[in-house]
Amino acid sequence: MVSINLLGLSFDDLNVPETVTKLLDRNPSEPFAYVVTPNADHIARLRRLPALFPVYQGAWLCLLDSQLIFHLARLCRMPAPRVATGTDVTALLLSSLLSQDVAIIGFGALHLPALQERCPSANFILHTPPMNLLQNPVAFAEARDFAVRTKARFTLIGLGSPLQELLAQAIATEPGATGIGLCIGAALEFCAGVKPRAPTWMQRAGLEWFHRLIRNPRRLARRYLIDDPPVLVSLIAAASKSYGPGLVPQSQLSQESNRKLK
Repeated sequence: MVSINLLGLSFDDLNVPETVTKLLDRNPSEPFAYVVTPNADHIARLRRLPALFPVYQGAWLCLLDSQLIFHLARLCRMPAPRVATGTDVTALLLSSLLSQDVAIIGFGALHLPALQERCPSANFILHTPPMNLLQNPVAFAEARDFAVRTKARFTLIGLGSPLQELLAQAIATEPGATGIGLCIGAALEFCAGVKPRAPTWMQRAGLEWFHRLIRNPRRLARRYLIDDPPVLVSLIAAASKSYGPGLVPQSQLSQESNRKLK
């Protein structure tokens, strides 16, 4: 499996179908492993809280969840992993299951019937922890133990970052934990139809963030307009260090200079 380093993380170069194939091919009885899906918001947080890096480094799969980063990296002629968003991976995975238990941590019971109707082949087992889970050690342990006890082949953790990644890491440290945990944010809300996704053309163009911003500006304005842009600027800056004027590789520029000197 090919890994590509970008913005301080090592991403697995997988698309959505390849990711789901790997998930389904893994033996369900193997020790618990988890999947993270970083986007610009995750990376911005990692820069503010570098102590979180080991949580991402300990993941079995690290998938790029940002068409915008992908397109910008390609525009800068930098190696970029393919995109496998948490929502797309979750949707394809659930449609590929055949009468299997799927544990969910962090999803409203009110919306579970809609999700079950859209994914009839999955038997969902839901645990909805209270708010402020990181400040509640007892509730955090209950969520962790739920995943260990359920022993579902897949555990979908939709608590938001970094809580979901910290919980997945905690589950992985438990001796009896098996299966795979997917840190997927709000993916189940999209899969259940609770929240509408951006049109396909916006997703492919890297503009899904803009669609979400328009729908919820009060909650997302700071993230998308203040916290995340420095990550994109740093990507361009990294490209300028590796590439010379006109985004020509520095090695190529050196060769050209040497030829001119001869």
